[in-house]
Amino acid sequence: MAVEQRFYTLADVAEVLNVTVRQVYALVRSGELRGIQVGGRHQWRVEHDELEAYIQRQYAKAEDALADSEAPADDDVNA
Repeated sequence: MAVEQRFYTLADVAEVLNVTVRQVYALVRSGELRGIQVGGRHQWRVEHDELEAYIQRQYAKAEDALADSEAPADDDVNA
C-alpha cells in the first residue's frame, strides 16, 4: 500500500500546478496558499490538504468569473 505524501516542497507544488517555483513562493508569501517553514534552513512545505483547498478555491473563482461574464447586462434585460 502506497503512503500518500503529506507535505510537498515548493518544487513539488509547482509541478502539480504547472507553474514556476517563484510563482508558488509568491502564493505562499501572500498567504493565498498556506505553507509552513521547517528545519534549520526554514524551507517551505505545503500540506497536501492545503494544496487541494487552494485548487478548490481557484475552481470556485473561475466558476464565479464565468457566471459573471455570462450574466446579461442591465441593458440586455430591459431591451
